[in-house]
Amino acid sequence: METMLLCLAIALIFGLIMSRFAKLINLPAVTAYLIGGLILGPFVLGRLGLSGIGFNSLEQVEGFKIISQTALGFIAFAIGNEFRVSSLKTMGKQAITVGIFQAVITTVIVDAIMIVVYFIEPTIITLPAAITLGAIAAATAPAATLMVVKQYKANGPLTKLLLMVVAIDDAVGLVLFSVSFGIATAIEAGHLNVVSVIVEPIIEIILSLALGAVAGVLLNQLEKYFHSRSKRMALSIGFVVLTVAVSMTEFKIGGVTCGFSLLLVCMMTGTVFCNICETSDELMDRVDRWTSPLNILFFVLSGAELNLNILGDPLILLIGCVYIISRSAGKMIGSYVSCKASHASEETTKHLGPTLLPQAGVALGMTIQAAELSDGAILRNVVLFSVLVYELVGPTITKIALTKAGEIDPSGKSNARTVNVVK
Repeated sequence: METMLLCLAIALIFGLIMSRFAKLINLPAVTAYLIGGLILGPFVLGRLGLSGIGFNSLEQVEGFKIISQTALGFIAFAIGNEFRVSSLKTMGKQAITVGIFQAVITTVIVDAIMIVVYFIEPTIITLPAAITLGAIAAATAPAATLMVVKQYKANGPLTKLLLMVVAIDDAVGLVLFSVSFGIATAIEAGHLNVVSVIVEPIIEIILSLALGAVAGVLLNQLEKYFHSRSKRMALSIGFVVLTVAVSMTEFKIGGVTCGFSLLLVCMMTGTVFCNICETSDELMDRVDRWTSPLNILFFVLSGAELNLNILGDPLILLIGCVYIISRSAGKMIGSYVSCKASHASEETTKHLGPTLLPQAGVALGMTIQAAELSDGAILRNVVLFSVLVYELVGPTITKIALTKAGEIDPSGKSNARTVNVVK
């Protein structure tokens, strides 16, 4: 137990120290946390085998998964705050249009290029793996995006649309992956399972949204019985942790597997709560401050999780580069076309694509199920390689895009030491 606490304490402090170095070269703090995790991970300091100083193995990092899952829950809860009725009236239709079409276009482009690679050289990748990679490409990482937005206090039409789109991505990506994986499995097995391709993903989305809505209503009702800020904040935190725990459960009804999407559940909880609670703004701000250390740990652990062994496999590097290029092209083209179709502003149309490049947890979660394919191990390593690249450069690209769109104010970040001076 003391070793675990020591690891977490060092991870948190080291991540913060790395963020100071990142500031000197104008990099987002998210990138610093990820690099800090890499240094503390099994392939750098972890190799020394010193107890508590770094993570000695990927299995040890995996042991802290509950922290990462909880952090994702709070990140999704915060994104739910963007789906207020006032915002939905002005941008809801546009967000849904862009969220769906950019994901579908990305999947089609990656699928097409990967299938071409298969026909050119079938020994490089199988057809089922090529089809599955296209669907995984649709997923976008909300965590890195939200952290960049918060760090630089980004605000404007692009930022508001971006936060809505990355949330919608989870639902769209889930459906696309389920359909693609079902087709891939059918190609390998010789028959199509309609339940796993259509029924289960629809049930998962419905159950997730229903659970999130119920949790949001209950949180609002219970919040009325507490008047102190600290108790109301504690209740909100407890509810998010509760929804994370429940969303990790799975059960079967007949032959149908029923489960929940953690991101969708927590996002819906935040959405419902923010729309029916009059004091939600103040509560969300307090919860956000409380979860700051948790978010830092999330990214440090994510960095420690990145497997550097894959860099020694030429085949993985080849497929990975093709995947990264095709996915990047898909996100850029998809966002541009869908923004044009939904009559978004010129600045939003030009700069949304680069902000959708980060990819992490959701995509890796999909590869766990994709491991059932004959090429499952190769597919997971390809996605791991892309996550390594996207997570390290994605936050910086997002920052540059938001800056070019004029939604990051260079003077917007205040100094707590200056602000808190007693006059």
